[in-house]
Amino acid sequence: MRLRRVLAVIGVVVLLLCTVCAGAGVWLWNSQVISTADEVDFTRPLAVPPLAPSRMESGRRVFDLKAQAGTHDFGHGQTPTWGFNGDVLGPTLRAARGEQVQVNVTNALDQTTTVHWHGMHLPAAADGGPHQLVGPGKAWSPTWKVDQPAATLWYHPHLHGETAKHVYRGLAGLFLVDDPATSVDALPHEYGVDDVPLIVQDRKFDSGGKLDDSPGFMSGVGVLGDTVAVNGTVGPYLDVTTERVRLRLLNGSNARVYDFGFADDRRFALVGTDGGLLSSAYDTDRIMLSPGERAEIVVTMKPGERAVLRSYPQDLGTGPFGRFTGGADTLDVLQLRAAGTLAPRPAVPSKLVEVPRLARADAVQQRPFRLSGHSINSKQMEMTRIDFAPERDSVEIWKVVNNDGEPHSLHVHDVQFQVLTRDGAPPPPQLSGWKDTIYLPGDVDFELIMRFSDFADPNTPYMFHCHVLFHEDAGMMGQFVVVPPGGKPGVVDHSSHLAHGGPH
Repeated sequence: MRLRRVLAVIGVVVLLLCTVCAGAGVWLWNSQVISTADEVDFTRPLAVPPLAPSRMESGRRVFDLKAQAGTHDFGHGQTPTWGFNGDVLGPTLRAARGEQVQVNVTNALDQTTTVHWHGMHLPAAADGGPHQLVGPGKAWSPTWKVDQPAATLWYHPHLHGETAKHVYRGLAGLFLVDDPATSVDALPHEYGVDDVPLIVQDRKFDSGGKLDDSPGFMSGVGVLGDTVAVNGTVGPYLDVTTERVRLRLLNGSNARVYDFGFADDRRFALVGTDGGLLSSAYDTDRIMLSPGERAEIVVTMKPGERAVLRSYPQDLGTGPFGRFTGGADTLDVLQLRAAGTLAPRPAVPSKLVEVPRLARADAVQQRPFRLSGHSINSKQMEMTRIDFAPERDSVEIWKVVNNDGEPHSLHVHDVQFQVLTRDGAPPPPQLSGWKDTIYLPGDVDFELIMRFSDFADPNTPYMFHCHVLFHEDAGMMGQFVVVPPGGKPGVVDHSSHLAHGGPH
């Protein structure tokens, strides 16, 4: 009898523990989902980054950027931030194809940083990666010739091991390339009026109103915020005065993937991706962007109506635990407010620009890339190791796959690539144009084709890496140099950059 009582008590305790654990599990499962749908008060006018002033000196278009500390109101009081030429983010640089540009970067912070021109085709020494350090009080003045199609590019720090922190604190901005040959006049193109940049970033805050960059529970991707800022504005609205408006979307977040659409499921025209306009406009109601990716969409509005840009839950290709990396979240981003009378704008042409295709037959090399854990091809980043050396003007195919089920995206410096295949099939329309960053669902094979043109430097590398910044900082990055035909890679000497606090 005594034994039965003891066993009964043990059974009750076990049952209670199982019930508590099950309840905790359900609570934990449900607590990982964020939804701000219909809960955001859009009370703040959207800040539009100003166009950076420039001047002509010795045939060059010269810009000035200063990285500096400041404070910014995200709705939690004055939050300490970093910015370029201001408290948070930076001005939009704009230059035309064929122009020689120079950007004078001054570092007024108390620590070393860099400025990388994401998506730009340029010499490795001007790329602004982890080898082009700019120490406190130092300056760096890269110069290059802009030579690529019209596109929405961006700039941000690329300090090895510290990129996530620097971007999260606010160091980022857009760089727009103009080129009449690869533009379409019928598309909205008046900056800040019917052609509006949207730098979308998620943020979270501690009890004191400071930025909190602690990683999410079980996420493995670093910080995931519950507050969305667009151009640094929380709860933003945009007054629309034209029948159609072009939105240049940048996912400037550290880790979050967005699936953009509208709350009323209206359709819009996807006209451009990372490297420029598509050959044909793509009519859709969703566009998914991983960190670093861009998209240009044209939205049609009716007089007096309001439309909410929203990020919807998406299948990240990571299995049921995608909710721990933001895959189940719904986030209201921006409200469009149409005026009572709208200025007319042309319909979006079905055909946009010619996009020359790179041919598989021209590829002289195929390379495998397996992303897993914090490594690529089982290697983590080493500043002095050159992983491979394509020859100048050669075409290569990179076979890329995400092998670990975590969210990963691949960004390649210097080049714009094209997607040949996705799991053996032709790419969908949203992946049919020029790209420099691509999201990689788990166990989906991609073939990317690219040409390494113009610039050869056997001693100065470009990067390839996961653009989930937590992964990049943890070592999910490698580097390559472009060599002249028949050339060999040189030696990367990083010690001189470290000793002198960066080029100046």
